[in-house]
Amino acid sequence: MANQQLFNTQQAKAPASDTRNASRAPAYAYNAKHRLAQLAVTGCLNSTFYTSPEDQLEAVLQLVSEVDSRFVAQAARYARQQGHMKDMPALLLAALTAQRSVQVPELFAQVVDNGKMLRNYVQILRSGVTGRKSLGSQPKRLVQDWLNNASERQLLQASIGNQPSLADVVKMVHPKPREAWREAFFAWLIGKPVDVQALPGLTRELLAFRSGASTQVPDVPFQLLGNESLSAEQWAAQARNMGWQGLRMNLNTLARHGAFQVRGCTEYVAARLADAAEVAKARVYPYQLLAAYRMAGEEVPQRVREALQDALELSLANVPALSGSVVVCPDVSGSMHSPVTGYRQGATTAVRCIDVAALVAAAVLRKRPTARVMPFEREVVDIRLNPRDSVMTNAQKLAAIGGGGTNCSAPLAQLANARFKLDTLILVSDNESWIDARRHGATETMRQWERIKAINPNARLVCIDMQPGATTQAPDREDILNVGGFSDTVFDVIEQFIAGNYGGQHWVKAIEALAP
Repeated sequence: MANQQLFNTQQAKAPASDTRNASRAPAYAYNAKHRLAQLAVTGCLNSTFYTSPEDQLEAVLQLVSEVDSRFVAQAARYARQQGHMKDMPALLLAALTAQRSVQVPELFAQVVDNGKMLRNYVQILRSGVTGRKSLGSQPKRLVQDWLNNASERQLLQASIGNQPSLADVVKMVHPKPREAWREAFFAWLIGKPVDVQALPGLTRELLAFRSGASTQVPDVPFQLLGNESLSAEQWAAQARNMGWQGLRMNLNTLARHGAFQVRGCTEYVAARLADAAEVAKARVYPYQLLAAYRMAGEEVPQRVREALQDALELSLANVPALSGSVVVCPDVSGSMHSPVTGYRQGATTAVRCIDVAALVAAAVLRKRPTARVMPFEREVVDIRLNPRDSVMTNAQKLAAIGGGGTNCSAPLAQLANARFKLDTLILVSDNESWIDARRHGATETMRQWERIKAINPNARLVCIDMQPGATTQAPDREDILNVGGFSDTVFDVIEQFIAGNYGGQHWVKAIEALAP
C-alpha cells in the first residue's frame, strides 16, 4: 500500500504554495489587484515588524504600474471614502498624476476633500517619489481651484500643520481669488501686509483673541488658538464644544491643559463618553475606543478612562452577532507586539497587533458566548475566558499571553484532530507562519483547513492579516476570505462573507463595485 502520509487524498486538494513569506516559509502570493486593494484600504506606510515604509512605498508604486489606472483610481476613492485613509489615497492620486492619467481631475475632487488631503497630495508630488518634483500645469490648476472654492472655515482648518503649510501651498500655486475677503486671507496667510477689516469675520475674531483684544474664544479648531492663550476654564469650555469623536481623540490635550481640574469637567466628559445615544450616533466601534483607552495618559482621570470602557461595551451594538459555530484564533506570538499601524517617530500608536487580535476575539465572544477562542503562538495556548467579562478585560487577558514563534496551523490541526464541528473560523495574525513550514506542496495551514473542510464542508475561513503583506497562508477561494489590515468595518465584512454575500478578494470586489 502507498504511504498514506505522502499520498493522502484530502491533502491533495490543497494547492501548492507559490512563494515565500517574509520569514522565508512557504506561502501564497496575492495577485496585483488584491495586493494593491489591501495596501490601499489598510496599508500604513510605516515601519512594521516585517517591512519598512520604503518597501511598502516601492510595492505600491510597482503595483500602480501593473494595474489599470481605472482600478487604481477606484482604489484611491474607496480608501478615502470608505476606509477614511489619508496618506494612501493621496499617494495613489499623485502616482496617477505622474502617469498623466485622464482619471486625475475626477479623482482629485473625490479624494482631496479637505485641506489636510490637499497638503498631503502636494507634499507627495513635490517629494519626487512618483517620478516628478514639480506640480505641473494640471495639478497646479486643481490646487488653485480648491483654494479658490474652499470656505473660510475650510481654509482655517487647512492652515493647521506644516510640511508643507497652507502658506507654502499658496506660494507655490499663486491662486487668483475672485472675492476680496479671499485675497485678503491669502495675503495674511503668507505674511503680507493686509487691512484687518478686509479679512473675513472668523479670521478677524481669531486675530482679536490671539492679540488679547478679545476674551471671546472664537469658534475655530483649538489648534489655532495658541495653547498659551487658553485658561483651564476655557479648555473645559472647549470640551463642551467638541463633538463626541473630537472629545474621544483629545482627552490627553484636555488633561495637559488642566481642563479636568475645573469643577464639573471630569463628570461632564465621562458622562458624555458613556452616553448610549451619543455612542450610537457616532457609530463608533470597539477598536476606536480601545485606541482611545490605550492612548489616554496618566493625567486623564480614572473616571474618564472607565467611561471609555463603558463606551466600548455600548459600541458592541455596532458589531454583528455571528451565527453558527464560531472559532476565533488570535495570534499571540512575539511579532504581534509591534504597533498595529507601524512605527513612526513621534506618532507611534500605543495599540499593538496583539491588542487588536485580542479585541476581535473578545468582541466576537461577547456577542456569541458559545464561540471558542484559541490563542496560538508555537502551539495553542490554553486559556479560559468568561463571556460575561467586559471586552476590555478579556482583551487584556489575551494580550498578556504574548511570545514565541508563529504557527498558524496549530489551532486548525487541533480542531481537525478533534473533528470539531464549526461554521466559521477566524484567524487573526500577521500571516508570517514559519514554525510549521514545509519544503514542498501546500502550506500546513491549508493542509489542516482541508481536513476541517472534510468534516465541515460548508465551513468558511477568514484570515485577518494585521499588517498586510504580499502573502497569505490560505489563498483566496469562495470559502476563504483574506482581509489585509484592520479597521472596524472588518466586523461587517465578516458577517457578509459568512452570509454568502462576499466571496474571496473582498476588497477588490468592493472597489470594483463602486458606482461611477
